[in-house]
Amino acid sequence: PPLLPPPSAMLTSRGPALCTALRRAAPGGLASFHSSAWRCRAARVAVVLSGCGVYDGTEIHEASAVLVHLSRGGAEVQMYAPDVPQMHVIDHSKGQPAEAESRNVLVESARIARGKITSLAKLTTADHDAVIFPGGFGAAKNLSTFAVDGKDCKVNREVERVLKDFHKAGKPIGLCCISPVLAAKVLSGAEVTVGHEEEEGGKWPYAGTAGAIKELGAKHCVKEVTISFPAHVDTKNKVVTTPAFMCETALHHIFDGIGAMVKNVLKLTGK
Repeated sequence: PPLLPPPSAMLTSRGPALCTALRRAAPGGLASFHSSAWRCRAARVAVVLSGCGVYDGTEIHEASAVLVHLSRGGAEVQMYAPDVPQMHVIDHSKGQPAEAESRNVLVESARIARGKITSLAKLTTADHDAVIFPGGFGAAKNLSTFAVDGKDCKVNREVERVLKDFHKAGKPIGLCCISPVLAAKVLSGAEVTVGHEEEEGGKWPYAGTAGAIKELGAKHCVKEVTISFPAHVDTKNKVVTTPAFMCETALHHIFDGIGAMVKNVLKLTGK
């Protein structure tokens, strides 16, 4: 029969690789060990959406990338959104506000969640090991007023509560694209990245955000969006950020960068 590590060694690791090894090694599966001293459990991750559509809600490609990488990492996912009106509605075919239209953030987020969405007011640290915020202008319009007020912005009270609760509990927080401004505003002294601090001929069109992050009292760390340097990990605060669509680059680079963020978030859960 295949050799297994001693029980003491198994107790020090609860990762997916160990679970897989045990399933292969034990003829009767995991149950054959008849031990309640340890168990393999997937990380439970909350994903907070801000609507549906880059200019007035969640950036859909970013949300999809987050969900794909969480699935690949074996996480259990629940999606949330605040039950509030959007700041405004954008006609994405024209890039202009639809003056006579109004939408609800929770209802619009349900489009991405395939209907499986819960009010953000019900999100608690007791039910989750980590929380992730995809980007899109909804983070700056619906989860906060950053798009209008910059460094003087206000953060939705439920978003602020969630960020503070996860931080206090020592549970990791992942953010991408523009959403790191939420952590910069709420978590004093946090380290985040939104990419570069200069536009560089249009490659980083939202580079000015880095200056606002500094004005909010956070530390901005220059990072690339590519797979080589795709995410910043603030180990002290357990905040993981990646630039994503803050950079004008190929979609697969953004997808890979978000994957690095998700991987680090899952690693910080210890699951």
